[in-house]
Amino acid sequence: MQQPQHTIDLRSDTVTRPSAGMRAAMAAADVGDDVYGDDPTVNRLQATMAERFGFEDALFFASGTQSNLAALMAHCGRGDEYLVGQEAHTYSYEGGGAAALGSIQPQPLQNEPDGGILIERIAKAIKPRDIHFAPTRLLALENTIGGRVLRQDYQHEVTEFAHSRGLITHLDGARIFNAIVKLNVNEPDAVAGFDSVSVCLSKGLGAPAGSVLLGAHEFIAQARRWRKALGGGMRQAGVLAAAGLYALEQNVALLQQDHENAEFLAQGLRALGLKVETPQTNIVYVEIPAEHTAGLKSHLTACGILATVNSRMRLVTHLDLPRAKVQSALQAFRDYSHWG
Repeated sequence: MQQPQHTIDLRSDTVTRPSAGMRAAMAAADVGDDVYGDDPTVNRLQATMAERFGFEDALFFASGTQSNLAALMAHCGRGDEYLVGQEAHTYSYEGGGAAALGSIQPQPLQNEPDGGILIERIAKAIKPRDIHFAPTRLLALENTIGGRVLRQDYQHEVTEFAHSRGLITHLDGARIFNAIVKLNVNEPDAVAGFDSVSVCLSKGLGAPAGSVLLGAHEFIAQARRWRKALGGGMRQAGVLAAAGLYALEQNVALLQQDHENAEFLAQGLRALGLKVETPQTNIVYVEIPAEHTAGLKSHLTACGILATVNSRMRLVTHLDLPRAKVQSALQAFRDYSHWG
């Protein structure tokens, strides 16, 4: 059911609607058949992304889930293993695709509070070369992860270690532009050390769909084959690629406002006596006492606010939430009269 336009949606930054300018760019897109490689707008998006991030090649996908899965399947063979954080999207929130469709065994490892995985823990998880074990082929990390930004020194150390042990490195960079804005670094520095990167255009950047996978020419050729096998070959996809290009040109700088709004929201919730994790980017986590979850959900719904209310509540700021709407959301929390 379509939500009313006045609704304040704090569930995710995937809920944004294309702006008038983005819709105009989509309507005016020059298109062709992308399965044949003939869509000029898709080709321009891929070339732009490869150049900006410093990779040889790029490939447009319908979604980040599809992009990550194609990457894992291009890097790993049947029966191989990849190391991944227990909190990572590729492990916990992508339907088990690596195992179900790629015949790739995930080895989940504990994430540290900062989002990384201890190098010592990675070292212990790498399997010996023995017929009893699935060969460990790849290390997959995520940035940002739960709104947290990986430290650049850690990123350099962990990818260098992985390569020294013969592992390939893949980054789920669904919100990598949030990390870029937070760290004030350029794109190549933000992904240094990774052999492949998946970048989402439909989260903080506000496009309606699409992710771009980055890597070497040979890797992208393999990923293109798996994209087809996964049903991801699109025809006149330039209408979506145009949205991505518009987002790159117009919306990256706006992520700073999302970060500032998240901090504003966190401070306001903390003033109510709630326990709030200090946000690094656009995601706020707040602890809601169990006795208040049902009542708070009903109250927020009555106020026209969409939110996932549970004991560790995630609130996400985005392009469709200017400061005035964040203030209204905060006021709704204040008006809930049962905090005690």
